[in-house]
Amino acid sequence: MTVRLREMRWWDIDPVLELEKDLFPEDAWSRGMFWSELAHARGPEATRRYVVAEEDGRVVGYAGLAASGDLGDVQTIAVVRGLQGSGLGRRLLTELLKAATAFECHEVMLECRVDNVRAQKLYERFGFEPIGFRRGYYQPGNVDALIMRLTDPSASVQGTETNG
Repeated sequence: MTVRLREMRWWDIDPVLELEKDLFPEDAWSRGMFWSELAHARGPEATRRYVVAEEDGRVVGYAGLAASGDLGDVQTIAVVRGLQGSGLGRRLLTELLKAATAFECHEVMLECRVDNVRAQKLYERFGFEPIGFRRGYYQPGNVDALIMRLTDPSASVQGTETNG
């Protein structure tokens, strides 16, 4: 069984929503949020990059990046529970950082739940550094977000590709 990454399309929204609701039950994105993001991911004026990971025709992960000027923002990244720790999150994040480089982003930001230590460790391996908090960012659970920043996404991608 091979997991392959490809561009997210509108027909992926329903399976992505199922995974979203399983992994983030308190603060899952809505169908409309995904539609809005995908609307900005096509054409010459695209400012978004969304990818899905598929295994045997089933969505097992997804990730998205928004770009604005020279700043990228990781909007979402998720891996089905059975594949967490398999390296799929690393592959998805690498894809987002390649997109950030293509968008000519010099910095990439993200918010991560303070209780999601596994994700924080992944981001730190790529060179993201904590720079602050957003109190009560994740609702309705009122969970704080750790704000993290990466200052050179192209160097980070090169380092992860050579170091695995």
